[in-house]
Amino acid sequence: MNAVTALSNKSELFERIKTNPRLPLMLGGAALAAAIAVGVLWSRAPDYKVLYSNLSERDGGAVIASLQQMNVPYKFAEGGGAVMVPSEKVHETRLRLASQGLPKSGTTGMELMDTQKFGISQFAEQVNYQRGLEGELARSIESIAAVQSARVHLAIPKPTLFVRDRQNPTASVVLQLYPGRAIDDGQVAAIGHLVSSSVPELTPKSISIVDQHGNLLSGSGTNERMLDAGQIKYVQALERNYAQRVEAILAPILGQDNVKAQVTADVDFSIVEHTDESFKPNQDPTRAAIRSQQSSESSQQGAAPVGGVPGALSNQPPAPATAPIATAQPPRPGQPNQPGQQPGQQGQQAQPGQAQAGASATAQTGPSSSRHDATTNYELDRTVRHVQQAPGGVKRLSVAVVVNYRQKAGANGKIVSEALPAAQLAQIENLTKEAMGFSADRGDSLNVVNSPFTADTDIKPELPLWKQPEMIALAKTGAGYLLLALLALFVWFKVARPVLRKYTAPPLPPPQEKTDSNEAILLPPEEPANPEVLRLAAKYESDLALVRDAAQRDPRLVASVIKNWMSSDDR
Repeated sequence: MNAVTALSNKSELFERIKTNPRLPLMLGGAALAAAIAVGVLWSRAPDYKVLYSNLSERDGGAVIASLQQMNVPYKFAEGGGAVMVPSEKVHETRLRLASQGLPKSGTTGMELMDTQKFGISQFAEQVNYQRGLEGELARSIESIAAVQSARVHLAIPKPTLFVRDRQNPTASVVLQLYPGRAIDDGQVAAIGHLVSSSVPELTPKSISIVDQHGNLLSGSGTNERMLDAGQIKYVQALERNYAQRVEAILAPILGQDNVKAQVTADVDFSIVEHTDESFKPNQDPTRAAIRSQQSSESSQQGAAPVGGVPGALSNQPPAPATAPIATAQPPRPGQPNQPGQQPGQQGQQAQPGQAQAGASATAQTGPSSSRHDATTNYELDRTVRHVQQAPGGVKRLSVAVVVNYRQKAGANGKIVSEALPAAQLAQIENLTKEAMGFSADRGDSLNVVNSPFTADTDIKPELPLWKQPEMIALAKTGAGYLLLALLALFVWFKVARPVLRKYTAPPLPPPQEKTDSNEAILLPPEEPANPEVLRLAAKYESDLALVRDAAQRDPRLVASVIKNWMSSDDR
């Protein structure tokens, strides 16, 4: 009985709802009011901004505990990797957390030297200084846009007085780059020079730079004789520049598409230092400048020179010298005069007194010797030249130029190809030499070839319309929109439309009295048959048959139900 009563109550409520035409408007208004309320609440929600990101677990827990103590609302973002607070409290919260020393895992710099304890050892002070220097270098490297974080390790040996025991310092840098970013060789070299300039006697070659993936970015571990990326780019740019110059000077004559040039440059990147010291040949002594002059003179007179075999016999005094008396003979007729006589002069006989006087003079003076030495030093011309050759000089150029055949109209009106004359090829070769700066002493080579250019035989046949990639992409897009449209139609016809008909259907007309139990309910002939009305009528008939069956099986139950209805109506 209770079940039948509840069923009847639900049926009455359902019928009342269906008979109310304002129900859809009420439901729509309620939904609109709920949407407006949600929008207002969402607009009043605070705008959150990142307070700290990439915090460690220890620092994250300490920051969250401090935010809870300060009653600052927070939430997580980026999968828990960032802590966000309201935008108007970001700066205030950072300052308050910084006063508490949070976060603690940040890079520590020279502020370590501010908290030195009294009586600290020299070793501990040196360690703190090295830690502070590493932190300051890491902060400087992190200021680069592509670097998210950095760690610097310095290996500074102890100073020593012995030269043979001295060691140069080394350094290692680990870079954590932002996702999707990279640094070029110039930035890597800049980081190396930054670290080497901060540590005494540290060279860029002694610095190893590694990224977060373990890739060696610096060139300390590679062969120094190999070309680096900068040198390769320089060679490529140089070759491209020469090729463009050749094509630019030949294009007005032959056409833009009728000449192709390729250049191979042999570039010397070695640094050469040359020292030359040259002297000019001997010059005129009368015009030369005297640097120094030295002369010595010695003479000896009146002493017999020492001679003979060394020994007792040679040390004896010499015997007195005697001069023989010679008588001059008169010349014979026709005999020439003696040497020293004038023509016509006759020789005179030497007197005995004169000969004796000469012999005595010779005996008194004895033999004499003299020596004179002179040394003169002149200034010499000296030229000292120190030449340092910069790297990047061109050692040799090899240029290859291909020129297309000349196109002209034939006898039948068709375009035919014709080779260029030798004079024009020689002109092209001369222009190319001038454009490339040809030098026979340098060993440059040039090759100009006149050959017909082959047409592009790899022309793909035209695809049909339904096989073209653009049409396939358009068909995929249209299929997606069509699928959405079909889904919308299915929802409308199978879900939305039946629900709307169910709640907006007009009430059923009151049932007409039957004259016969087997007579069916007939609709007015002027009204068309409505499937929904027919369905409701069939349901009504089935419910009525169910009630009739229940009344026949248990009349008392039906009587009690009717009695309860009557008593409820009386109340």
